[in-house]
Amino acid sequence: MVLFRRSLDEYADLFGVEISNITVLGCKSWGTIAAEIFAGYRLFIIDEHAFARRFFYRFGIGLMVRQIAPAVTICDSYLRRALMSDSLLWMAAAPKSITSLPFINEPTRTEFTYYLSQVDQIVDTGTYPTHEITRHYRFLSNYAGKEIPPKPPKIIWREKSPPLRDGAPYVVLNPGSNEFGRRWPFENYMNIAERLMAKGRRVVIVGGPGERPGDYRQRFGDDERAIDLIGKTSVPELLDVLNHATCVISNDTGPAHLSIALETPTVVVVGGGHFGSFVPYPREICPPNAKFAFEEMPCYHCFWRCNKRDSKFDVFPCVSEVGVDKVWRYTSELLNL
Repeated sequence: MVLFRRSLDEYADLFGVEISNITVLGCKSWGTIAAEIFAGYRLFIIDEHAFARRFFYRFGIGLMVRQIAPAVTICDSYLRRALMSDSLLWMAAAPKSITSLPFINEPTRTEFTYYLSQVDQIVDTGTYPTHEITRHYRFLSNYAGKEIPPKPPKIIWREKSPPLRDGAPYVVLNPGSNEFGRRWPFENYMNIAERLMAKGRRVVIVGGPGERPGDYRQRFGDDERAIDLIGKTSVPELLDVLNHATCVISNDTGPAHLSIALETPTVVVVGGGHFGSFVPYPREICPPNAKFAFEEMPCYHCFWRCNKRDSKFDVFPCVSEVGVDKVWRYTSELLNL
């Protein structure tokens, strides 16, 4: 959503329509922030999990999408699921449909081959691992017949105080992830927190209800400079917290991209599953407020099918290998410590 947002604003001029005549099909996971981030656009929010698992829900969504009656349907993402994106294009049954060439492997070849045969135009946005932002602008450039230079991610968000007491400036730590393998060791986060507190910063720990990787109180007890917001914020409140932070340190998850797009100084701990596709950002579109900490390994580009860990609950070695000193160095640079 974040990586696509800025390129969306090119479509109105490209197709000669008002933004109020552009409908964005979006996921329920970011539905509570969509109205503000996509202000002026029409929104159609879909529960992506129900769509993937429940036939009758998918059938009902198909009927509603058909009723939108679009003149043109577009899908420009590369690493996507045919059952989600491509099936929605097919369900909409627009007079004209344009899609990018997706990443295809043997398990997905049959499915993609069918859906791609149903569209009017296929745009090749480059080989793997071209970054997703670059792909969005290559798609636009191909249709426009001229180069439209890519822009760094940026979103406009409300100016509202976060759900925190007044106090010293704070740094956000986001140690969770719905994929256990991408969780930089919690002890590393605590080491960073200790250094930040020694420099006079509060630390605010955020995450979803099921993303608690450890207990900070084992290190800091009831120290009021450590603030636990895991599972305690709505998505809009999380953005308020990110927006007012002096820095954010995060695993490779959605809040990292949101923080960068809010122009908050951000350090992202990166693994190698599909390195370069989403993170790190290419130099030409990487804003100065973003730093990406990684440790390259020969097994990069495994698509997270890692055979170097004992169970799905273990951290990917490419993530755990990222050193505390490297993350601290990037953090210090952004905070001018």
